[in-house]
Amino acid sequence: MAMVRQANSVTVVGQRPAVGTGSVRLAGVSKVFGRGASAVKALDQISLEVPPGEFTCLIGASGCGKSTLLSLVAGLEQPTVGEVSASGRVALMFQEPALFPWLTAAGNIELALRARGVGRAERRQRTAELLETVNLSGFGGKRPHELSGGMRQRVALARALAQDADVLLMDEPFGALDAMTRDLLHDELDRVCAGRQLTILFVTHNVQEAVRLGDRVVVLSSRPGRVVEEFAVRIERPRRIDSAPVAELAAQITDRLREEMSHAAR
Repeated sequence: MAMVRQANSVTVVGQRPAVGTGSVRLAGVSKVFGRGASAVKALDQISLEVPPGEFTCLIGASGCGKSTLLSLVAGLEQPTVGEVSASGRVALMFQEPALFPWLTAAGNIELALRARGVGRAERRQRTAELLETVNLSGFGGKRPHELSGGMRQRVALARALAQDADVLLMDEPFGALDAMTRDLLHDELDRVCAGRQLTILFVTHNVQEAVRLGDRVVVLSSRPGRVVEEFAVRIERPRRIDSAPVAELAAQITDRLREEMSHAAR
């Protein structure tokens, strides 16, 4: 179901706001799991703003709270301290496609449309359009086990888009794919974003992927996660993941990550 996160509340909405209104804001956000001696602080005083239409990538060491941050924006978790808000419809896409195996590709997409109350005829038309958007025309009748890993992720992307999202949260969606398939899906995501005013918050461990896709790369510290540096990506699109400008900026960000991890280890 599509949701709007407004401060510390979740409101179901029926109408999409004007194009380009999706944005994300975290103000002084901390998140602690558990209590007492066993408490774990995942995030510490994070303040971050993602303006409408921006593609922001989050990187950091494992366990630094990247996925927790997305869960807070999606409304799946509540902050211990601070305020989280997201304007517009919010959709979340995971590393695993999480498709229903008994449904076809089209059926998985239609499920998101049905949750929004879209009528049957419009659901079928919209599903066909979304399958075409992710280059899966002709595969709507296939079940997940009949599709490759990359194709299943395309279905998951189409399902996220079916929620008519303004804000798309992506938690390492291409992390389990081989390099060639991942590169092809980067191109697909570029193409989809070019036709929509999507605001994207994208979590990855792959620094080159972050530079390849993002308008901005935000580096988080080791646990508890804090924003330690931000890098604007001023590289003309379209980009190639193995291009010299991408590799050069990725090397700078990697050096910063190593510095942070070394500091945390001391």
